[in-house]
Amino acid sequence: MVVGAGPAGSFAALTAAKMGAKVAICEEHKEVGVPSHCPGHISIKGLNKLELKPPDSAIENRISGVVFYSPSGNEFRVKLPSPATYVISRSKFDKHMAQLAEKAGAKLLLRTRAERLLLDKNMVGGVSLKNGQHLDSKIVIDAEGCASTLLKQMGLQTFDKSLVVNAVNGQVDRISGLDEDTVEVYLGQEYAPGLYAWIIPKQDGSAKVGLATRTGNPRAQLKRFLNKHPIARKKLKLADVKNPSYHLIPLGGPIPKTYHNRLLVVGDAASHVKPTTGGGVIMGLTCARIAGETAAQALRHNSLSEGFLSHYEERWRRAIGFDMTVMRRIRLILNRLSDKKLDNIISLCSQLRLSDELQKLEDIDFQGKAVLHLLRKPSAFAVALYSLFSSLTS
Repeated sequence: MVVGAGPAGSFAALTAAKMGAKVAICEEHKEVGVPSHCPGHISIKGLNKLELKPPDSAIENRISGVVFYSPSGNEFRVKLPSPATYVISRSKFDKHMAQLAEKAGAKLLLRTRAERLLLDKNMVGGVSLKNGQHLDSKIVIDAEGCASTLLKQMGLQTFDKSLVVNAVNGQVDRISGLDEDTVEVYLGQEYAPGLYAWIIPKQDGSAKVGLATRTGNPRAQLKRFLNKHPIARKKLKLADVKNPSYHLIPLGGPIPKTYHNRLLVVGDAASHVKPTTGGGVIMGLTCARIAGETAAQALRHNSLSEGFLSHYEERWRRAIGFDMTVMRRIRLILNRLSDKKLDNIISLCSQLRLSDELQKLEDIDFQGKAVLHLLRKPSAFAVALYSLFSSLTS
């Protein structure tokens, strides 16, 4: 059984079902992908590695550039020779993933909220539902998201609350001065302390706009960003943000333990989220495939204890653990940078033409390895040293 029909939950279910397991997905909402929280900016290479392709109807744009704005308006542009990311409709993508799971044999149970785990002598045996019914299962894959209800019941540690941000994302129909194939990222403590603000263009001329903050009300912060930021306000002066949604983003890296007797934890519930950018889809999908494979193998061998299921954590840590560790350290550094130092770093990146090196990066998801690549170049090494020194002397 899988709890949650987000991309990670559906992919875990799809993988296990394709390996012959009998799978049910419990989804608390009446419709998969609704409400949608994430702006849906996903790397193309990451999806290709997982052999996943969003349906054409879900692809809202293809992005080949990014511009970083420092707090005072300094900019650093990176332009790639071909698109590196999709802008997707998360609602349509989530539905697509659930449909793939159903086609593989998984049973999707809508309006089915799992409230508690069924336990017998410290062994998980299924879930109890909000309506009072019980669903038995030999293994539960917890993909419930940041709510962490089931984790708390088991006494497992949830995400690092000292490194969590509150995000808001919405859509604007009228915007000016925006390159169609370029995402804009706005840094700084004044508008989005703890992460950044973003403008993500769609091909139809509209854009997704949002930010994440570790302090203050995200709704108020977004309004202030739209009305006060010296660059963004000119582009968004006629904009009316529609359908805003709110959600937590854990930036502290994976939780310490993602398995128990007859239980695996994946996706946002496991904090499989990049601490640098807050993106969680590719990391979550990467671990979800491993979770589905491990669950199917455990059922096949009737080895359901945490001793066997610990292989899941061993595998996903080999796949993403190094990158997550590096990205967490980068996040801690970024959180300590003043706006003045961010201004200086963005200017230095432009002066040293670091964009030329970034164009050569092969993978934007596994950023730990990307950092090692950049540090081979003296100019990039200077940027990294400056960033670290600035943070330690603030």
